[in-house]
Amino acid sequence: MSSAQSVQTFGKKKTATAVALAREGKGLIKVNGVPLSLYGSPILRPKLYEPLLLLTSFTSSTTALPSPLSRMDIRLRVSGGGHTSQIYALRQAIAKAVVAYVGKYEDAASAIEVKKVLVAYDRSLLVADPRRCEPKKFGGNGARARFQKSYR
Repeated sequence: MSSAQSVQTFGKKKTATAVALAREGKGLIKVNGVPLSLYGSPILRPKLYEPLLLLTSFTSSTTALPSPLSRMDIRLRVSGGGHTSQIYALRQAIAKAVVAYVGKYEDAASAIEVKKVLVAYDRSLLVADPRRCEPKKFGGNGARARFQKSYR
């Protein structure tokens, strides 16, 4: 058993899967070895920053500790899906990692507060979206569309 405190969580969106490894540190966040500020397109980057912006100003009412993000490093791996799905999977993995780390190594009351802050902003930060692509069927071009019917 290693002495370093670490928690592993995952986030999913469609076929994209992101795995987050949160360990004690000084606030570094890297995605596939690249700093978070350089990952993805500039248009989608604000979505990636949402859980971080919510939690940088967060202070627990039960403990006098500063933001949990300043006390941990998060290493992320993401694969599958498209650009947008990967961003949504990453933000979910980050949020779940912070909640799990605070719940495991700090106190449960702080973890509940962190969870409430995240869910109040956007529930998809902690709960996966179950929607998937429906398979194509015979008799048409797609899952639901049918070929046009002609009587003459």
